[in-house]
Amino acid sequence: MGGKRKKTENEGTERDGIVSVNNESNKKIKKEILPSMIKNKEKRYEVHAKLKQQKKLEKRKKLKARDASEKHALELGQEPPPRMVPRTIENTRELDETVCKPDDEELFAGNDADEFSSILKREQTPKILITTCRFNSSRGPAFIQDLLRVIPNAHYYKRGTYDLKKIVEYANKEEFTSIIVVHTNRREPDALLIIGLPEGPTAHFKLSRLVLRKDIKNHGNPTSHQPELVLTNFTTRLGHRIGRMVQSLFPQDPDFRGRRVVTFHNQRDFIFFRHHRYIFETKESKSIDPKVKKANDGKGENIAQEKVIARLQECGPRFTLKLISLQHGTFDTKGGEFEWVHKPEMDTSRRRFFL
Repeated sequence: MGGKRKKTENEGTERDGIVSVNNESNKKIKKEILPSMIKNKEKRYEVHAKLKQQKKLEKRKKLKARDASEKHALELGQEPPPRMVPRTIENTRELDETVCKPDDEELFAGNDADEFSSILKREQTPKILITTCRFNSSRGPAFIQDLLRVIPNAHYYKRGTYDLKKIVEYANKEEFTSIIVVHTNRREPDALLIIGLPEGPTAHFKLSRLVLRKDIKNHGNPTSHQPELVLTNFTTRLGHRIGRMVQSLFPQDPDFRGRRVVTFHNQRDFIFFRHHRYIFETKESKSIDPKVKKANDGKGENIAQEKVIARLQECGPRFTLKLISLQHGTFDTKGGEFEWVHKPEMDTSRRRFFL
C-alpha cells in the first residue's frame, strides 16, 4: 500500500479522538488565555495586574502621541487633528420624533397659550403654597424649610386632615399659582407633587438622594435675592413642558447681585437639583519681570499680581427627581386624564429617554 505521509508543521496527531496541536498554535492559545480562565488565585491576580499595567502604558503612549501631533500642527499654523468623541449613552440615544427643534413654529405657538404663559411673560407673580401629606415625618419639615429658602414667595401651610381637593379650592381663592406637596414614607421624603393653578397640570415626581442643607459640608447661606434659574437638557416636547412648569415656580426677574443660581439638570430622565452661590475672590500671584531679570544679571524680582477667581459654594438642599406621571388639570386620582405615565415596560432600553 502507500507509505506513511509526513506531518506538516500546521498539522497535529489524533489519538483516541483527541487532537494535539503543534507548539506554534499552543503559543497562540496561551496568549489568548484570559485571567478569568486561570484557576490559581495568585497567578490570576498577577496576570490581571500585568494586563492592566500594559493597557495603562498603551493609553499613555496614545495620549502623548496625540499631544505631540497637536503641538506640531500648532507650530506649523495648521488645524490640529480632530479628537475622537467617546460613545456615551446620551449621544447614542434612540431617535425620538418629539425632540424640539429651533424652527418649530407649532411649539412656540403653544407656548403662548399654555398654562404657564402668564407667569413666564411676567404678567403674574408666582405665589407658591407648600404643604405635606397627612402623615408627616421628622425630615419633612427640615426639607420644607430648605425649599422656603430656595423658592421666593413660597408659603407653608400645615396639612392637617384636609383633603387635597379642598386645598386646591382654597389656593385658587387666595390666588396661589402652584401647590407643592411633599410626600413622606418611613420618615423620609420620597415624592413631590406639583400642581399648577388654576387649571393644572399636575406632575408627580419620585424624590431620591436627598441631602439637607445642614448636612452639606461648608455650605453657604443663601440671601433673600431672587435666584437665577438654569434649566438644561429638556429636549423633548414632554421635557419642554416639564421645564416650563418648573420655571413657573420662580420669578422671571432674577437679582444678579445676590449671585444665587438654582439648577435643574436633566440627564437620562433624572432631574438633578442644585442650589449654589458664586463667589469672586482676589488672589495674589507672584511672577518675575523679565526686564528686571536682565538688568540684574539673571536675578529677577517677584512682582505681586492680583487675579480674580470665581468659585461656587453650594447652599443646599440637594436631591434628584424622576417624573412618574403628568396629569391634565388639577389633582384627580379617579377621573383625571393623564398626559404621560411612566410604566415598567418603558425601561427595556437603556438608550430610550423621554425628557
